[in-house]
Amino acid sequence: MHIITPDQYRVMLARFSKDVAPSRRGFLKGIAAASGALVIGVHLRPVEALAAAMADGPMPNAFVRIAPDSTVTVLIKHLDMGQGVTTGLATIVAEELDADWSQMRAAFAPADAQLYNNLLFGPVQGTGGSTSVANSWEQLRKAGAAARHMLVAAAAAKWGVPAESISVEKGVLTSGNHSGSFGEFAEAAARLDVPKDVKLKDPKDFTLIGTRLPRLDSTEKTDGKAVYALDIRRPGMLTAVIRRPNRFGATVKSFDAAAAKKVPGVVDVVAVPAGIAVLAQNTWAAIQGRDALADIVWDEANAEMRGTAELLDEYKKLAATAGLPAARKGDAAKGIAGAAKTVEVEFAFPYLAHAPMEPLNCVIEKTGDGVTIWAGSQFQTIEQAVTAGVLGLKPEQVKIETVWAGGSFGRRANPPADYVAEAATILKATDGKAPIHLVWTREDDIKGGYYRPMFYHKVRAGLTADGKIAGWEQQIVGQSFMAGTPFEAFAIKEGVDGTSVEGAADTNYDIGNFAVDLHTTQVKVPTLWWRSVGHTHTAHVVEVTIDELARAAERDPVEFRLELLKDKPRHTGVLKLLAEKASWGEKAGAGKGRGIALHESFNTVVGSVIDVSVVNGQIKVDRVVCAVDCGIAVNPDVIAAQVEGGVGFGLGAALHDEITLDKGVVEQANFDGYVPLRMSEMPKVEVHIVPSANAPTGIGEPGVPGVAPALSNAIFDATGQRLRSLPFRLEDFKA
Repeated sequence: MHIITPDQYRVMLARFSKDVAPSRRGFLKGIAAASGALVIGVHLRPVEALAAAMADGPMPNAFVRIAPDSTVTVLIKHLDMGQGVTTGLATIVAEELDADWSQMRAAFAPADAQLYNNLLFGPVQGTGGSTSVANSWEQLRKAGAAARHMLVAAAAAKWGVPAESISVEKGVLTSGNHSGSFGEFAEAAARLDVPKDVKLKDPKDFTLIGTRLPRLDSTEKTDGKAVYALDIRRPGMLTAVIRRPNRFGATVKSFDAAAAKKVPGVVDVVAVPAGIAVLAQNTWAAIQGRDALADIVWDEANAEMRGTAELLDEYKKLAATAGLPAARKGDAAKGIAGAAKTVEVEFAFPYLAHAPMEPLNCVIEKTGDGVTIWAGSQFQTIEQAVTAGVLGLKPEQVKIETVWAGGSFGRRANPPADYVAEAATILKATDGKAPIHLVWTREDDIKGGYYRPMFYHKVRAGLTADGKIAGWEQQIVGQSFMAGTPFEAFAIKEGVDGTSVEGAADTNYDIGNFAVDLHTTQVKVPTLWWRSVGHTHTAHVVEVTIDELARAAERDPVEFRLELLKDKPRHTGVLKLLAEKASWGEKAGAGKGRGIALHESFNTVVGSVIDVSVVNGQIKVDRVVCAVDCGIAVNPDVIAAQVEGGVGFGLGAALHDEITLDKGVVEQANFDGYVPLRMSEMPKVEVHIVPSANAPTGIGEPGVPGVAPALSNAIFDATGQRLRSLPFRLEDFKA
């Protein structure tokens, strides 16, 4: 714990507020440095790393701050991009501390991988993989329990009573006629030794965990006080925008900046590895200056020149050949050869942009012997290392002030730390004369790459005469998520990127004869994980194919799945709850259909049932029912919100979203071409949580994978027609 005096508190607030807008009160060298930092962390597998961390003693001094007014601030080591981890992690501490919820506050922890590493990543501070609550669960419970122990010990010493006689409830310590608040004992408690071991609550005694507590960020995000990187203002700061090449892999050869420099407010124009940076006194002037750049010549010798149609044709040809084995069980070919019925299906998935509401941006300033960065930082350790590599600094000379982020879906967590590195190169090119606020426009965001890769799947499966799966062969074609990143060493085994095949090669369905192959393609379009990573495409293929097999076997899709999951109690529990809550088995009615999907990702099982209406060839999603097993529900309201958001995200990908290329040039530029789900399209969503005594698992991403397949299956139920490839095209729909 750390005591904050009233004077210190006022100084902190004053220093913070002056950095906020008045209205809101070398790449390769850097990547190499980041790789070096990360490789250290992969010597332990995630499970081993987490087990080792759980053996560590409590760390209240790193995570808990108690002020004189008894407010309790939990230092959050993860980025909150809207997913609610500030509320969830604070709840864990409050529970073990026996605090009143009204006391609780949250603040982002500094960039320090020694104290604030993600226990599932190794000695790396970062947010991703739906790990925030899962990796912090034990750690923060211990921190909260230790802080409580120290407060009780301080009160016992002052009152001269046994510690065992003191009870703590809603932030008040009581023993007989004695009573006191946390703030009264925080300073004395902070001087005590941290206990080496603490007793944690039995889950049956939880009073906050499992309840629908108000989110800590709701008020400040509603009244505009929440600070995002776009709000940061520094003395003398310049705004920078970058003119990037139209084709991936191209570089700038020459340009004329004369007209750009004549734009009022433009201060400088510099060439950087990403393109041409225009610096101005405000964002609008910078954009106008960028538009005024003339006679730009790009070197496209190493650029990607293929379009979507050419790439898809190449992918289909690869799928007709044998790939690298990702899964083998039994003899799939023999099983299919002897099948009574066979199903052959293919699926295509486009590139997808992340398109967070707040486009990429950050502020970087030369401070002392290093730099300070203000950003919605998702991979602090990587961004420190990359920035240090660009500027010739040590990582510890790079200070990161993490602020709120307006979404990410994986985009801010990229190993090259592209937008932070761009800001660093601009600062270097201008000799650090002024703080730089790098701003991406929406067009930069949509056309700027680091997409979910394009994929193609081909599946052959057979059924025995009695309706069992005789064999399953699956070919997967697409770019690697992990190749060229610091994670390659442990994510890619014998040429197979585990994240490209996750959700397919490791399916929970009991299929005796089973084979999955992977073809990893080489395309110069930069790609990245996207909300739920490989499950974004594999879940769709598996769940639609399973549904087709069930229909071919003349079996109910739920009963068919239950038989294949008879040894999976969590999955069967979710499926049965889902069927009950969605009234599975009832007739949907004329022009209506109901579809189901079940999928595990990030150790969480989610089932989805979608009801659709099809009128005059138009698809309307009427209702979505989800059942979730994510372990102990720390805050059911946050869980429901994440699943609801996942449904919206998944529907957008199913109905609209795609990035397409024409001769290597991205055809979409803004939300008129890359269309997010509209509010008028968002259906009613019901979320039902399976009671559990197990430790929490991921929830930020698992709501996404089952949406598209459940919708595809619902459309088939309504019309008898299969729409497999994404996004579903109405022109392919026959009324």
